[in-house]
Amino acid sequence: MCARQEPNEQEKASLMCSLLRQSPPGELGYIVHNLCVLIQDDKLVRQEAACVAACHNKKNFIPIQINGHTVLLTPYNDIGGNRFFDPENKLSFEFDHLRGATSKPQVHGVMLDKEELWRITLHKGLKAYVSCHFPAGNCCVFKKSLGKRQMYVACIEAHQYQPSHPWNCLWKSDWTFALTPFTTEVTGIFLLQIHYFKDANLHISVSKSVSETLNMIDQSQFATDFVKFVKAEDTKFHVAILENIQALSEDIWEKNLRRKLPVTRTFMNWNELLNDQHLNTSVSNTEVLPCLLKHTI
Repeated sequence: MCARQEPNEQEKASLMCSLLRQSPPGELGYIVHNLCVLIQDDKLVRQEAACVAACHNKKNFIPIQINGHTVLLTPYNDIGGNRFFDPENKLSFEFDHLRGATSKPQVHGVMLDKEELWRITLHKGLKAYVSCHFPAGNCCVFKKSLGKRQMYVACIEAHQYQPSHPWNCLWKSDWTFALTPFTTEVTGIFLLQIHYFKDANLHISVSKSVSETLNMIDQSQFATDFVKFVKAEDTKFHVAILENIQALSEDIWEKNLRRKLPVTRTFMNWNELLNDQHLNTSVSNTEVLPCLLKHTI
């Protein structure tokens, strides 16, 4: 019998990156730690994890504290060299994606022009909405120039990351529009990711895109209309998720599983079985998914 050949460094790196890219939100650090134990080569693991961690953090809108203020790490405020821009504090900073540490803050000047006043008004309105309707949510509004057009991206993030709890989840959305006269098209993209890991290893990922044309008469009115639009679409998305998960659970337990079990001529109380499954009962409980909106319950 031939001895199994040990994978070389390149093969190990490829396998590690594949596993790291599949990390559920909030769990990358635990996977890096476990890989260090398995591979027994901390330098190699951390070398490969550094790049993946940067993509992971930006993709999932990781919130961090800088000078007592929360800012999201996103592709929209990445200014290169592992540096990010905080539009509220008007500074940039360096971020170590593996250690989760900020360093080297610098003043990042921003002109207080018409575009910046629109951004400030939008952020104020969105922050009030997120603070009221998300148990633990964060938001940022960024300006981006695309040719001669001034674009805005509003980002919302809310999560539950508890390694001792059988659920981890992330709710995020980003809303993009241009500053154009009279009307603009707002495009929103939702993403909900859930990881259940008590009696099974279940990953759920749901995404949706929406768009709407809003009037742009003045910054105050637009901010009000924008927040109303975001709130309405958040509610629709939330309700649809709960309805679909409930329908999926009922289909699994009452239909598919019943067909596949062997015939034993023994009576089984399917309603009791359905009600006892915490995968079915807990997922629609806002205590389990605190990142879902309060006002839809």
